[in-house]
Amino acid sequence: MASDPNAWYYCLTHQTVEHGVGCRGGDRMGPYPDEATAQRALELARERTKAEDKADKEWGKR
Repeated sequence: MASDPNAWYYCLTHQTVEHGVGCRGGDRMGPYPDEATAQRALELARERTKAEDKADKEWGKR
């Protein structure tokens, strides 16, 4: 999948935000709509994982 030249990404290898084409896709998170959101990529991933873990536990109680 080609990078969106207008989108923002977070590079896991370099731990930096990238705009448009950058490191290979497997090393990046995104796309994100803006630089600030890309900067929060790891935090957002942790929040989403925590929410999904909670949903899994709730589902398992049914």
